[in-house]
Parts: sequence; structure tokens; C-alpha cells
Amino acid sequence: MSTVTHTIDDTDDPELLGRAVVEEKVELIGLLAEYESVDDILKAARAVRRAGFTRWDVHSPFPIHGIDYAMGIRPTVLPWLVLGGGLTGLATAIWLQWYCNAYDYPFLISGKPVWSFPANVPVMFELTVLFSALTAVFGMLGLNHLPQLYNPLFKSDRFRRVTADHFFVVVDASDKKFSEAETTRLLLDAGAKSIERVED
Repeated sequence: MSTVTHTIDDTDDPELLGRAVVEEKVELIGLLAEYESVDDILKAARAVRRAGFTRWDVHSPFPIHGIDYAMGIRPTVLPWLVLGGGLTGLATAIWLQWYCNAYDYPFLISGKPVWSFPANVPVMFELTVLFSALTAVFGMLGLNHLPQLYNPLFKSDRFRRVTADHFFVVVDASDKKFSEAETTRLLLDAGAKSIERVED
């Protein structure tokens, strides 16, 4: 952790000019490396993964084919969560209809069974879809730690170009293998156009 001193630089009073106003403690969050093309960012992603980093990410203005493989991203657990949500919805529908129609308030109509499977299929289908969809939405938000209303990267003027035409690799300073000098060298060797310290 380091300290940044803010001074008065714009004043008509010569006695106040250059005087320290406030000292702010800043912490290194990571390194932001900028790359110029898809091929460069793929090469950098492979280099960072091979170096053994586990807390890092790639940012680009559009989806890049093959970036998951280059980053070594494992398949997500979300499909299993959605399956569990769907089966829960199905079980809920079966139990709810059985409880209402066959147990709590049985009503015999023209000798028809009090509870039959085919008559209840539409509700089973609907609750299976509903529970699956809700699990998919909220599971995705939870697994991605969203909503995230603040990130130190938002303070970087250079990073704002990520939605237009620039590609970035961010290596988190909390990674066990992180060393500012060695990580900077690794990113430069991978073809980084520029490297910026991300502080908060």
C-alpha cells in the first residue's frame, strides 16, 4: 500500500500553490495490459495461463473464438443448477396438484380418477420451465458476482476503449504468483502495447 498526496495546483494565492491538501492511501489492485489485435490477446492469454496465474481476466469489445480454451476456463456448473431447478419445479408441480386434488379436497367427477398423470402434464411443464428459467437467471448473476456496481478498472481512461476497439488482460495483484516486475515483463513479452497499474 502506498500514499498519494494531492496538492493545490490551480490557485491565485502563491502561498497556497503546491501545498498538500490531503494524503490518500492507495493499494495496487493489479496490472492492466493493452493489446492491439485478437491474435495478440490470444497469445497473451496463453502466456498468462502457462505462467500459472489463477486470478486474471481478458476484456474485449466482442466475443473471441477460442478465448475460453486459451484461458483454460473450465465448463460452468450452471447447467447442473438449471437441471436441479427444473427437477425441483417438476416435483413441486406433481406434489402441489396431488395435494390439492387427491388429498386435501378430493372431488369425484363422473367416476374419473381423483388424480391422473395426463391431466396434470401442462402444469408440470410450466413449473419445470419457470423454475429452470429463474435458476438460470439468478444462478448466472450469482456465479458472476453481479451486480457489481464498482470496479477499480472503471477509473482507467484507457480501459474505456474496451467497448470500442481495444483488448486488455488484467492480472490481479491478489494472485499467489503476482510480482509486479515479473508480471510486467511477462505481459510485455506477450506483446503488450502498454501496461498500467490499477490502484484503488
